Amino acid sequence: MEPSSLQYALTEEERQTFNETGYLILENALSPEQVAALTKEVDHIFETKVKAGHDTTKALFHPNFIPDHQLFLDLLDYEKVLPKVWGILGWNIYLYHAHMIVTPPSGAEQNDKTFGWHQDSGRMNIEMESEPRPRMSLKVAYFLSDISEPGRGNFWIVPNSHLNNTMVRPESGIGQLEGAIPVCVKPGTAVFFDRRLWHAASPNWSDITRKVLFYGYGYRWIRTKDDMTVQDLYPKCDPIQRQLLGDGINCNGYYTPTDEEVPLKIWLKEHAPAQVGK
Repeated sequence: MEPSSLQYALTEEERQTFNETGYLILENALSPEQVAALTKEVDHIFETKVKAGHDTTKALFHPNFIPDHQLFLDLLDYEKVLPKVWGILGWNIYLYHAHMIVTPPSGAEQNDKTFGWHQDSGRMNIEMESEPRPRMSLKVAYFLSDISEPGRGNFWIVPNSHLNNTMVRPESGIGQLEGAIPVCVKPGTAVFFDRRLWHAASPNWSDITRKVLFYGYGYRWIRTKDDMTVQDLYPKCDPIQRQLLGDGINCNGYYTPTDEEVPLKIWLKEHAPAQVGK
């Protein structure tokens, strides 16, 4: 982690936007060169899955992709993004979930069937008692394809819905939640969203294949959401990267960490003490 990353720290305007709407859009987070290189690796993975029998008319959900290539690992502590993540969640964080989605053209005609609206984290939304439920985690979605127009398998959201434990769904199964919008962005855009934000995938009715990488950051005491086989990466990682990949000394250290177990906190104490907090 270089001190130069602090120029990308979360601004107060960005904090207010995220807290009020539940999401934040960062245009040009990735350069065209980064988009091209990442797309090449995503295409390779998709082609491998197709050869193994994946149906090309359906979306590919591929978790645990970080070990697949160094480029994916490089985004773990990406200087334009991680400072905004710790600005929202603090320093006791790690990557608890990561998945790649490739959505080819469906070949189907566009319709108004209600999407699969949800908040992230499954039973957390049933078993938590508070109203609203706590944030707990967020995701960063890196878009590699051009979804600047609706109908391209866009990620749909309901802005400002993250403080609502429930939403009224159309009883007929036709139409979307009130206030729902498609996220329309250019390649290289990063979209941050609160896990509580009501959102949904949508069919790809276009002739463009949608490609996106999701990095889920949460508190270190949250269990992983998928079977992340990242331990073999530890030897080539620096201390902050190892923290972000879930490394620790013992189980209690995820709840009551010593400074040794959270090198991100130590780094912030040295370079940005005002951002350390509690």
